[in-house]
Amino acid sequence: MILILDLGGKFSRFLGRRIRESKVYCEIVPYSYSIDKIKAKNPEGIIISGGEPNDIVSIEKLDKQIFHLGVPILAIGYGADIMAEVYGGSSVEPIGHDYAFENVDVNLDSLLFNGLERSMPLWLNDEYIFNVIPEGFNQIAKYGDKIAAIENKERKIYGVMFHPEVETSKEGKDIIDNFLFKICNCDKRWTMEGFVDYSIEEIKKQVGDKKALCALSGGVDSSVAAVLVHKAIGDNLVCVFVDHGLLRKNEREQVEEVFRDQFQMNLITVDARDRFLNKLKGITDPEQKRKIIGEEFIRVFEEEQKKLTDIHFLVQGTIYPDVIESGIDGKVAVKSHHNVGGLPEDIDFELIEPLRQLFKDEVREVGRLLGISEDIVSRQPFPGPGLGVRVLGEITEEKLEIVREADYIFRDEIKKAGLKDKIWQYFAALPNIKSVGVTHGERTYNYTVALRAVNSIDGMTAEWAKIPLEVLEKISARIVNEVPHVNRVVYDITTKPPATIEWE
Repeated sequence: MILILDLGGKFSRFLGRRIRESKVYCEIVPYSYSIDKIKAKNPEGIIISGGEPNDIVSIEKLDKQIFHLGVPILAIGYGADIMAEVYGGSSVEPIGHDYAFENVDVNLDSLLFNGLERSMPLWLNDEYIFNVIPEGFNQIAKYGDKIAAIENKERKIYGVMFHPEVETSKEGKDIIDNFLFKICNCDKRWTMEGFVDYSIEEIKKQVGDKKALCALSGGVDSSVAAVLVHKAIGDNLVCVFVDHGLLRKNEREQVEEVFRDQFQMNLITVDARDRFLNKLKGITDPEQKRKIIGEEFIRVFEEEQKKLTDIHFLVQGTIYPDVIESGIDGKVAVKSHHNVGGLPEDIDFELIEPLRQLFKDEVREVGRLLGISEDIVSRQPFPGPGLGVRVLGEITEEKLEIVREADYIFRDEIKKAGLKDKIWQYFAALPNIKSVGVTHGERTYNYTVALRAVNSIDGMTAEWAKIPLEVLEKISARIVNEVPHVNRVVYDITTKPPATIEWE
C-alpha cells in the first residue's frame, strides 16, 4: 500500500497508474488528508506529488507531521519544494511551465537510483531547482550544475524535482520501482486475479441473501460490474437497463441481446425516453444536465425497487478516474460524474461499487478474467449521461437524431477503414452553433457536427487521433449528405489536458 498525497494537477494520476502497473496497490488522497487518516491507512510509503505552486488551493492544509511517521517518503516536484522548506532548505520556483526531457546525472549509491544508468533523460522544468540543501540531506542527482534530487538516507526521505511518472519515461518507471521495492520493501501483491477473488467474497458478505439492482448501460464499466456482482450473488442480481433516449443508434437492441440472451441475466428494460427529455427541456447548463440525468436514473431504480421485493442494493460501475475527476477534498476538480456527483441525498439504496478503486485498463483486465467477450471489454467508453453531454445546449429530439446518425456514420467509416481497434474513443458531438452553407445551390443555416477521436489508456490523459485525411473527408461527405440539417463538419485536434475528452 502506497499513499499518494495529491497536490493538484495531473501528475498524481500518472503516478497512481505507474504504481499499479508494478502490482503494488496505491490510493490517491487530497493533500489535506489528516494525519490520523494517514496512520489508519498504514502505508508502506508516502509520495507527495502534484503540479506547480499555483495549482495548490491552500498548502497549509498539508500536515507536516507526515515527515515524522517513520515511513519512506518520496516528494516530487512541488512536493519536494515543501519537503525542503520543512527541513530548512529551499528551492527556486519556476516562472514558466515548460517541461522537457533533460539529461540528469545520478548517484548510483542511492537506493533511488541503484542499478540504473548513471546518466538518464528525465522530465523536468529546468527553472525548478533546489538552491539550499536541508541539513541532514545530500545531493543525489543533478543536471548541469543544478541540483535535481536530494535524500536523507537515515530517514528514507527523498525529494526530486523531475517527474518520473510520465508515461513515456522508462527510466522514471525504474526509479519508481526502486522506491517501491528497494526502499519501501513492497511486495507485488496487487493483481486483478486477486482483486476478482477478493471482490466476490466481499460482495457476498455485503449482500448476503438480499437482492441488488444493477445500473446496466452496456458500457465497459457497468458490464464488468454487473458480471462481477452476478458471479457473487447469481439470480439475486436484477439488471435494469434504462433507455433514456440518449443512446447511440441500435444500442438498446445490442444490450438486450448480449445480456439477456448471451449472459442470461435477469434484465429489465425501462423505456424512459419521454420522461428524461421532459426533465431536460430548456436546460442548457452541462452540470445541471448531468445532475438531472443522474438523479432521474436513481428515481427510475427506486420505482423498479418498489415493483420487486427485498431490493436493498444498487450496483454502479463507478471507476477511479470518475472519483478523482469529480472532486478533490469536496471541490469539483474537473466535472461531476453521474456515478459520483449526481446522486440525490435521499437515496434509498446502499451502493455497491466494486470497481471504484480501478483505473480503466484494470477494469478491462477484470472483464477478460470474468470471461466477458472482447467486443464488450474493448468497447470504447460511453458517458453515463449518453448523448446528453454530446448535444451542447438544450437537448431536443431533433438534435439527438442528428448526433445519433452522425455518430453512426463516423463509427461505420472508422470500422471500414480498419481503424476500429486503433483508436481508443471516437464520437460525434453537436455544438450549439449554426453556420451558413450551400445545399443544392441554395443558402442554408444549419448545424455543425464536431468529430472527436482520441487515444488514451484510462481517460486521465488523451492525445487526438491522427485519422487519415481521406477517411475524414469521406466521413464528412457522408454526414452532410445523409444527415438532415447539417452543413458543416469539424475535427477536434485538442489533447487532454487542456480539453476534456467529452465536450461537456
